[in-house]
Amino acid sequence: MDRTEYISAIAPDIGRILRFIGVVTCLPLIVALIYQEWEMLLPMGLVPIIYVVFGTLLMQVPRPAREAKLSAALAAVALIWLLSAVIGSVPFIVGLGMPITDSIFEAMSGWTDTGMTLLPDVDATPRTLLFWRSFMQWLGGIGIVAFTIALASRSGLVQRGLYRSEGRTEAFMPSVVATGFAMWRIYIIITLLSIGLVLLSGVTLWDATNLAMTAIATGGFTVHSEGIPFYQNATLEFLLVPVMIAGAMPFKLYYLMYHNRKFGFFGDRQAIALLALTGVGFLVVALDLVYLTGAETMDAIRQGLFMATAGITSTGFQNTSPYTWPSVTVLFLVIFMLIGGSSGSTAGGMKISRVILGLESLVWWFKRIFVSGKVVVPFRHGGKTVQKNIAEVEVSKNMLIIILYFLTVFICTIVVFHLEHGAPFESSHVIFEIVSAFCNNGISTGFVTPDMSLGSKWLFIFLMWFGRLELVPILVLFVGLAKGFE
Repeated sequence: MDRTEYISAIAPDIGRILRFIGVVTCLPLIVALIYQEWEMLLPMGLVPIIYVVFGTLLMQVPRPAREAKLSAALAAVALIWLLSAVIGSVPFIVGLGMPITDSIFEAMSGWTDTGMTLLPDVDATPRTLLFWRSFMQWLGGIGIVAFTIALASRSGLVQRGLYRSEGRTEAFMPSVVATGFAMWRIYIIITLLSIGLVLLSGVTLWDATNLAMTAIATGGFTVHSEGIPFYQNATLEFLLVPVMIAGAMPFKLYYLMYHNRKFGFFGDRQAIALLALTGVGFLVVALDLVYLTGAETMDAIRQGLFMATAGITSTGFQNTSPYTWPSVTVLFLVIFMLIGGSSGSTAGGMKISRVILGLESLVWWFKRIFVSGKVVVPFRHGGKTVQKNIAEVEVSKNMLIIILYFLTVFICTIVVFHLEHGAPFESSHVIFEIVSAFCNNGISTGFVTPDMSLGSKWLFIFLMWFGRLELVPILVLFVGLAKGFE
């Protein structure tokens, strides 16, 4: 399939997705009307207009007779996320006069649920744009690609390929379209419940809505420059913990509860691992803060629970700055950010499922070393025996992704050191920021600011993009553009 035929094959599907997003992104205009921010109507109104016009034009492209291959579907995903970040930056450029790079950074951070920000003053930003940031994260949490599943149109390879590319390979219902509708219903219900829970802390409806939207999406944007510490509210922090964990749980569990009235959290290995890791992280961070920094016990408990949860769920909220922590504690949190939440959740990172599969692979490998070559050692995953040829392929793919994660962090860290030579930051803090961006976490030591070099900003933009799609779709896009999509 040459490049022209490839573009023709995926253009109508991309157009359909963009038009659907265009309709949904009209919602922030209601906020502009409620708060009478008339000057924001044009900047915010440009977003749905661009989406709908561009999407309509792409839908007019004639579709070739040949069906698009999986590589085309994966490349289309990468393009959709990039286009969404570019279009999403328009309100910041037109409404705030922010530089183009900073605006694309802000929008990419929103759509990818990262939570890093280059806004010069969050408190002075119009509420319409603050809601737009939260709304981007809320939409990005369920996945732009999920829009294709919610469309009652053809469900061929392109749509299934788009859905699979975000790591949501666990189809918990036979119909892809039905899965999409169920996901959205569940997501909206959980969001409303989260808003109600956060309201119990005493914050306003405006704050509760924005915090709940970004917490369930494991995004991390807030509506104040100080972030969570602005509220000085321990109750709020404790109430946000279950919301962050809920966003990092596999969504198939919510479907079982919603459809079968079956509580299945403790029967899922990822859910158990997520809760266990949260507990371990809480203990390690809290003890480090007590014994290495002399922090008060209650402060250590408060920071340990909140930060460990924000780290493993890739939410990005923080009630303190890791900049003040010992390097060993910072590096420990880096491990949590690398792991991330569950597959089939809104979280980023490598995903707990990959870690579990990696550990099972190591056990399988060691068992095969200590037995005769004639002995067949079965590979078991999820309580089932997997055929050897399938197991070897899946194990290889899993380890390849893990290696690519570490290799990307290593290379980008070296690049940032060169771009920001002389910056007063420790090596552990730079690594922390790279991992936070790549794993779509958002917790920051203060390294990411509007004062960063232009090169570093674009590096972080691409890191957030790469991390959200777990590398493969973007690699496919680049290779396809260079060599074709055969």
